[in-house]
Amino acid sequence: MFSGSAFADRVDAGRRLADALAPIALERPVVYALPRGGVPVAAEVAARVDAPLDLVLVRKLGAPGQPELAVGAVVDDLASEDLINRDIAAATGADARYLASAKAAALREIARRREVYLQGRARIDPAGRDAIVVDDGVATGASMLAAVHALKHRGARRVIVATPVAPPETVARLEAQADMVVCLLRPDWFSGIGAFYRDFHQLEDDEVRAALDQAVARAQRRGAD
Repeated sequence: MFSGSAFADRVDAGRRLADALAPIALERPVVYALPRGGVPVAAEVAARVDAPLDLVLVRKLGAPGQPELAVGAVVDDLASEDLINRDIAAATGADARYLASAKAAALREIARRREVYLQGRARIDPAGRDAIVVDDGVATGASMLAAVHALKHRGARRVIVATPVAPPETVARLEAQADMVVCLLRPDWFSGIGAFYRDFHQLEDDEVRAALDQAVARAQRRGAD
């Protein structure tokens, strides 16, 4: 059984994750964060592998009365039926009307985050590039799998999932869809991502914007695209 905290905070986790990714040969890499929690982790990775940082705007669709149980997810404007787990939907009573309402709410939040976080900033096209998609931890994998699906759909050369912590069964699901998975900690006992951090505070929008602004400034200094 796991005891104690593996990571001081998201910056510490990002630096350790960056150490694991640094030896991998990458082709024109671009790092994509899942906000909010993935942004400070991804910023450290982007700095280490000398890659630009962008976002994959994903929203999990929670089951009726069980918001933490993922029925599926939507990504930006890619609200594909393929991202719905029909077995979970049927078992939890998430019918077509419920899913339509949940998707609409998720897409509204995605639109809000796009405006607040990116502020009209040009997006980075993953086509032909190695896309590293980062979060601060992965529980069920619904959001991360949706991000993998979206990046492959948009023509990424390879999609590499990078996360500090995820349970073994989730890592196996990710490995079946991504080209590579880099996961530092795969505990059999998993009560939630926050258990593996000393500081796992809820990030505010201002913190996300600040991390993105710093990454853009760094890329400009280095002449990155």
